[in-house]
Amino acid sequence: MNSRTRRMALAAVAVGALTAGLAACGGDSLEGKDDSGSSGGGKKGKVVIGAASFTEAKVMGELYRQILDDAGYDASVKTVANREIYEPQLVKGAIDVVPEYAATLAEFLNVKKNGKDAKAVASSDVDATVTALRGLAEPEGLKVLDAGGAVDQNAFAVSESFAKKHGLKTLSDLGKSGQKVKVAAGDECETRPFCAPGLKKKYGIDVTGIDPKGVGTTQAKQAVKNGEDQLVLTTTTDATLKNFGLVLLEDDKKLQNADNIIPVVNAKDAGDKEISDVLGKLTKTLTTDDLVELNRKVDAERQKEADVAKDYLASKGLIGK
Repeated sequence: MNSRTRRMALAAVAVGALTAGLAACGGDSLEGKDDSGSSGGGKKGKVVIGAASFTEAKVMGELYRQILDDAGYDASVKTVANREIYEPQLVKGAIDVVPEYAATLAEFLNVKKNGKDAKAVASSDVDATVTALRGLAEPEGLKVLDAGGAVDQNAFAVSESFAKKHGLKTLSDLGKSGQKVKVAAGDECETRPFCAPGLKKKYGIDVTGIDPKGVGTTQAKQAVKNGEDQLVLTTTTDATLKNFGLVLLEDDKKLQNADNIIPVVNAKDAGDKEISDVLGKLTKTLTTDDLVELNRKVDAERQKEADVAKDYLASKGLIGK
């Protein structure tokens, strides 16, 4: 299970109720209600941003809302449980814009079109992945904008002491060290190509077993901190690694797919050049480290998504202070 799938699964319990709500209200209701304030004075028309119900997606939704508001649009955020719900609404135009993840959306649309046994179209090559994504999205009436440098994908971390003792900075270093490692992860790590099989095949890492504590959970990170396990499967935007004395090892041979954050819009309703340019400024500015810090402020400091988004955009000169 990749990081995006895992988060969507956590929200799946809300799907039934939300589906009923959308059916009862009709598509237009998404433009009538929003979960976060907008200026309400936009002269360039309404733009509804869809955001999945986990911290990072909510932060991205607020970043999109505020930068579009500042550009003169009447922008609002609609929180939707998961991709299975918001993607059809994006196609219909009930939602206009969604912050997405290139590889994950490419595979979602690939399975939708070609079935669950379809040959994978995503890879660690971001340009090739985005090209494949556009080929699948355009027939759906979706426009895929340019990808940025901010990436949220699966990643592996070790304790700072373990890294220092064995001179580790990359997963290749770990393989060359010959150290035996037990991986704290989901039980699916045993068979998924991005996890244990990939660590063994691509990096020559001696994986002795999987400790099924979940992906990036507190229990998994604590196990590595305590030395019970040596490696934990988490994500590149995990904002709590320092709290456990953990550091990421670089995926230097590109085991993971290119899950760069990328804006996707309804081509008919929000496909104009101005919206692309406005969102493009944010995409070019945002880094993975920025995203980690934004997530940390919400999850660790309990700040509001709207506040951290505003401070970030103002600090980068993307909106007026």
